[in-house]
Amino acid sequence: MAVIDLNSDLGEGFGAYECGDDAAMLAIVTSANVACGFHAGDPDIMAATFRTAKEKGVSIGAHPGFNDLGGFGRRRIPLNAGEIERMVAYQIGAAQALASYAGHRISYVKAHGALANWAEADEAVANAVARAIKAVDPDLTMLCIAASAQVKAAEAAGLRAVAEVFADRGYTREGRLIKRGEPGAMIDDADAAATRLMAMIEAQALIAHDGTRIPTPVESICVHGDSAHAVAMARRIRQRLEGAGYRVAAFC
Repeated sequence: MAVIDLNSDLGEGFGAYECGDDAAMLAIVTSANVACGFHAGDPDIMAATFRTAKEKGVSIGAHPGFNDLGGFGRRRIPLNAGEIERMVAYQIGAAQALASYAGHRISYVKAHGALANWAEADEAVANAVARAIKAVDPDLTMLCIAASAQVKAAEAAGLRAVAEVFADRGYTREGRLIKRGEPGAMIDDADAAATRLMAMIEAQALIAHDGTRIPTPVESICVHGDSAHAVAMARRIRQRLEGAGYRVAAFC
């Protein structure tokens, strides 16, 4: 039976502010990418999210981004490679400490927002993220945007790379994510998202907005937890996967 992971970006509240229905998502997904306090999250939210994930049998990963609470980590900050390495390493360390505190264990890392988008196409940035992961713990997996510079960077660093596709995001014909705010960037309909994902899994390829196919392994599916449609979409995708005979399980 083929296995595929279903993940979501969670723990993205801050202080008294909540973001998304993490409890509902943790009952559906198999991996949780948890904000590390820079773009969102704080020690209390991180610890609580890790604790609930353990109770639900959900794998957890560090989700580092730019130090940009006001912009939710979606604004690029022009750091150099060394600064990016240290920024990522710092956040992985915070996640590891609070995961241990909550009785769980960080098993992978996935870059967030503008950092992830930059590393999607820029080899120097992707390599900086991979070097940071390897320096902290070479046994950590790097969850990568499929068919991107991140995959090559992980492999070059000797890390395990897992290719991720997005349920709620559109792709250009080059295989890059369409920028938020542009037509086709966001997919809100759960059935449409599930149907497109099943086609990508069967083809083992990204399917762009114009039908172009970019070959890639499809090992993990992301549903962004901050979307108003996140829970319904994640639930529908899991139903479609299991109905098609896939076993939905964490990659590590």
